[in-house]
Amino acid sequence: MIQITLPDGSVKPFEKNATPMDVAKSISEGFARNVISASFNGTTIETGTPLTTNGSLVLYTWNNDEGKKAFWHSSAHVLAQALEELYSGIKLTIGPAIENGFYYDVDFGEHTVSEKDFKTIEDKIIEIARGKHTFKMRALSKKEALSLYKDNPFKTELIENLEDGTITFCDHSTFTDLCRGGHIPDTGIIKAVKILSVAGAYWRGNEKNPQLTRVYGISFPKQKELTEYLNLLEEAKKRDHRKLGKELELFAFSKKVGQGLPLWLPKGAALRERLEDFLKKAQKKAGYEMVVTPHIGQKELYVTSGHYAKYGADSFQPIKTPKEDEEFLLKPMNCPHHCEIYNNSQWSYKDLPKRYAEFGTVYRYEQSGELHGLTRVRGFTQDDAHLFCMPEQLDQEFKNVIDLVLYVFGSLGFENFTAQVSVRDPENPDKYIGDVENWEKAEQAIINAAKDKGLDFVIVEGEAAFYGPKLDFMVKDALGRKWQLGTIQVDYNLPERFDLTYKGSDNELHRPVMIHRAPFGSIERFIAILLEHTAGNFPLWLMPKQAIILSISEKYEKYAEKVLNLLENNEIRALVDNRNETIGKKIREAEMQKYPYMIIIGDNEESENKISVRQHGGEDLGLISIETFSEVIKSEISKTLKAF
Repeated sequence: MIQITLPDGSVKPFEKNATPMDVAKSISEGFARNVISASFNGTTIETGTPLTTNGSLVLYTWNNDEGKKAFWHSSAHVLAQALEELYSGIKLTIGPAIENGFYYDVDFGEHTVSEKDFKTIEDKIIEIARGKHTFKMRALSKKEALSLYKDNPFKTELIENLEDGTITFCDHSTFTDLCRGGHIPDTGIIKAVKILSVAGAYWRGNEKNPQLTRVYGISFPKQKELTEYLNLLEEAKKRDHRKLGKELELFAFSKKVGQGLPLWLPKGAALRERLEDFLKKAQKKAGYEMVVTPHIGQKELYVTSGHYAKYGADSFQPIKTPKEDEEFLLKPMNCPHHCEIYNNSQWSYKDLPKRYAEFGTVYRYEQSGELHGLTRVRGFTQDDAHLFCMPEQLDQEFKNVIDLVLYVFGSLGFENFTAQVSVRDPENPDKYIGDVENWEKAEQAIINAAKDKGLDFVIVEGEAAFYGPKLDFMVKDALGRKWQLGTIQVDYNLPERFDLTYKGSDNELHRPVMIHRAPFGSIERFIAILLEHTAGNFPLWLMPKQAIILSISEKYEKYAEKVLNLLENNEIRALVDNRNETIGKKIREAEMQKYPYMIIIGDNEESENKISVRQHGGEDLGLISIETFSEVIKSEISKTLKAF
């Protein structure tokens, strides 16, 4: 007999070689019908895998992220089989599950695949799925695996990098593929599928390698769920920040300036400025000091910090100067610069904590195929801050930063989020710098703070920064999509590398602890997500213009200007549209530009010294005084923008 521990802590005895499905049936037949994947002692396995030792078992359904991952991973296998049957002579490479669906990278050779072929591929996938073929894992020697793929250089390269004795394949129907495992019981569970798009992709993401065709798809256990997802995609297209950014005249890109380098137009620059002012005000109350650092730094700075060793290959090439052997880099990170600001003075324990904040622009060379509007760019501004404190101050300082992040989220309408404690990957210690003891202290400090603040959090291995663990905030937007926004990191290692010290009460030198934090993360990416979350209807306090004054004809220009002055005196941002156009056209255009309020000026308004107010979306507030309108604006702002 073996002892199986379930997530609720209960321990049940089973015969050796019982499967996860046997365990599921022991709970209930109804539950077992919904189980599609499992993990045993932290390793993903199939529901039919024999269990031979004591251990912890987690059973997954479609409603779990891990269940969806297994479902989409299995669907990628069926997609690969369908493509092989439809297009002779193609070469398969890799096909993972992704956040929403899956893809497979394929060398199609002489074939081409476009949107007109999607329906044919979908039909073939469903045809295969209806066969209810079981997914079965088997091990092969390296020699056998290489023999199987002797005509596929991509799979051969993957196998060459694997250790003999660790190579496994997955079979279903007449198809087999190199695979580590993690599948649903059989293909019959796949009831609905959609091929979403095709795109170019370089083998292993390297522009020097052959270009492949990436086929994206998504699948579901019910047709209804696919229909709902496609409706969501249509709504997402309407909210695409690239589309809205153009319509609202916020930002642009220029081929002459360069890919991934956004140009902020006047309205977008005003939006950025308001976001920065909002955070600066909160930071000032929290004891931060603003600093400014250059856009470049000597290569040696980033060698010292460790960034060059980790990210040098992904950075822009070093900048040579007329002086021999002198090299600079475009700044990839702000933290090394802030370490040197700290090092500019000698500090006592009475001076700590020091909190340096900067809206610092950094540069990273993203592959052209990975650039995407404002969410993936080559030059972006971080709302960066670095706190230097004594070890005994770490807990309170970390909690204070959590409070700041929650204030930012609340003021911008991000109410639905979870926290993720990102720690080391115990299997890959070489990915990280510093000693184990400091890592353990840093990880425990984050976990304790998250518990004390009552955060709903999970611990995820392998997502830590190379210099320290972090607390990431995973936000759900209005469409239910997850985004990582806001991060707080604990770092014992950069203070060591830069020899940062302070004089303690014992008159000896001690090492401070460093906290990295960025509530927005990247301002570019934050604005992109905020645009899509709000569909361009930003919180009223953030709108560059909160109202537009629409005069029915030119004869009311003077009254319109008077109203504008009165609104500005009440700190309401407005502008006048006195063009010689119909009021209907002015309203339609104001709606498209998403002005929160439209103020109509005509004969009645002027004679009564009032304004007619129409809210974005069509609601009419009627004929009211300017004072009443000012109170409406202030009341709406106070609901979201509370004092920090």
